[in-house]
Order: sequence, then structure tokens, then C-alpha cells
Amino acid sequence: MDFLKLFGNNKILQVASVSWLIAQTIKVIHTFIVKKRFDFTRFVGSGGMPSSHASFVMGLTTAVGLIHGWDSAYFAIALCVSLVIMYDAAGVRRAVGKQAIILNRMLEDMQHKRKKIITEQRLKELIGHTPIEVFAGAILGIIIANLMI
Repeated sequence: MDFLKLFGNNKILQVASVSWLIAQTIKVIHTFIVKKRFDFTRFVGSGGMPSSHASFVMGLTTAVGLIHGWDSAYFAIALCVSLVIMYDAAGVRRAVGKQAIILNRMLEDMQHKRKKIITEQRLKELIGHTPIEVFAGAILGIIIANLMI
């Protein structure tokens, strides 16, 4: 892949980038299968199946472990950061998405009752991930790292 040349010989960044790219591509395909339409905004958007954040960080973490050793400080740091990011994706960001759904419904109700246009824009609802989306992304990253290293 030519874009891998951007990272020179840094296999760890290459693995992380390919993991992210594949996860984002799968999101576009998954959206097409489920909604019967291409939505290329899914290629850069957050949320959805699989988690590209989880794929990215677990690809990186696995590559670090494979290259520097499972008992290295580098692996420990990468794993800790990965766990925080995946917890955030399935926890905090998911809660924000649920709140956005509720606030959007409230805006719609207010708009229908008052029969006038509210100028507030809808909030983005697809922000976080379900635990299965995070797990799928993590497994994808681990697989990509093992295939590339």
C-alpha cells in the first residue's frame, strides 16, 4: 500500500493506520448492507461497527507487543492507553450519544407543539460504541497486527 510509505519503516504506525482504514471501510460496507445505501460519511465518522478507535489502538498495542515484547514498558503504556480509549468509546461517548437522542426528541416535540421552526440543529447521535462494536474493533486490530508483523 503506497500510503504506508508515509510512515517510512515504522511498522507500528503502519499497523495502526491499516487497522483504522479497514475498520472505517467495514463501516461503509456495513451501512450499505443495513441501510441499502452508500454513506461515505461513515468513512470518516465516529461510532458504528466496528470501532475504528479500538481497532487503531489495539493494532498499535499488539504491534508494540510483537516488536518490543509483551513485558516491555512500551507495551504496558500502549495497553493502558488503549483500555482508556476503549472504555471511553463504550462508556462516556456512548452516554453522550444517548443524551443527544433524547435532546433531539425534545427539540422535535417542542417544534411540533409550537408549530414553529426551531433554529437549533440536531445533535450528532452516533458518537460512541456498544461494547460489541468496541470488541469487534479490538479483535480486528489484533488480527491486522498479527498479519502485518
